[in-house]
Amino acid sequence: MATTPLILGFCIAYIVNILMSFYENIFYTGKRSHLVAMTRRPLCMLLAFASLVLIIIGVFLLIIPELISCLQLLAQELPRSWERGVLWIQENINEERWAQIESFVGNTTWDWQGLLKKAVDFLVSGFGGMMGTMTTVITRTFSTLVTLLVGLIFAIYILMGKERLSGQIHRVSRHYLRPVWYQRLCYVVQVLDNSFRRFIVGQCTEAVILGVLCTLSMHLFRFPYANMIGALIGFTALIPVAGAYIGASVGAFMIFTVSPIKALFFLIFIVVLQQLEGNLIYPRVVGASIGLPGIWVLAAITIGGALMGIGGMLLGVPLAATAYTLLRDDLTEQKLRKAL
Repeated sequence: MATTPLILGFCIAYIVNILMSFYENIFYTGKRSHLVAMTRRPLCMLLAFASLVLIIIGVFLLIIPELISCLQLLAQELPRSWERGVLWIQENINEERWAQIESFVGNTTWDWQGLLKKAVDFLVSGFGGMMGTMTTVITRTFSTLVTLLVGLIFAIYILMGKERLSGQIHRVSRHYLRPVWYQRLCYVVQVLDNSFRRFIVGQCTEAVILGVLCTLSMHLFRFPYANMIGALIGFTALIPVAGAYIGASVGAFMIFTVSPIKALFFLIFIVVLQQLEGNLIYPRVVGASIGLPGIWVLAAITIGGALMGIGGMLLGVPLAATAYTLLRDDLTEQKLRKAL
């Protein structure tokens, strides 16, 4: 879709603007020199992008080395498991059964030419399909990188001139809309912005809390890969409620390579922790930050996930908070009018 880079750029700009506004409120406050005015916005924007990149790199540095060591351990254990399987077969299959297998193989006639032709045809068709798949993957990867680059450039332009862009939108809206509709539009946009901003901050806070709780609990119960799995679960917890289960599946697989029993106990531990997080921590942290009661947070996640999957979970809570605030304020205003 032609508008995808623009939509992506707006989303990037909106998220980065939260950090950028935070840095702008800390640095250069009270200073009005020309040099400060020229460097404040670029420096704060650079700090915001650098903060996000450092967070992502930090998470990957915690995850990737442990994942590589897990795969190396798995590669070392596979030959031993194969040897144990062969020994089990040799111990449990007697000579009579081996003779039956050899007799079956010996009495079976094989059409080697036909099998060879089928194998060649399979390899040729598979090679053609593989080349087509590789071409598709390369094309999509290149297209994704171009889209991301254009979106990033668009986001930088938005962040650098957000006041001018906002002023232009206000002038156009004020000119073409009636004053009542213009005021209502500004109010709805303000409530929507507050809901999304508070949701993002609350979601990040909740992810940090869950990651820290998971890491400390895993150290307490002496589970392996505690730091790596805690960071992974905290990172995937940015997806409401269901995200922790995604990280837990990877963590359970890694623990399984060390001890299947510990992997089972880990799954039980994650289910309990996720129930506590989903029913107690998440509604209170995220719900309190956006002004939405806990029951409506769970309802928004459930309905949004059923309609649009992960995207619906991410959008459902702030949209529900916006609708809840607008409805509450409208009812309060009507009540005041009746009282007067």
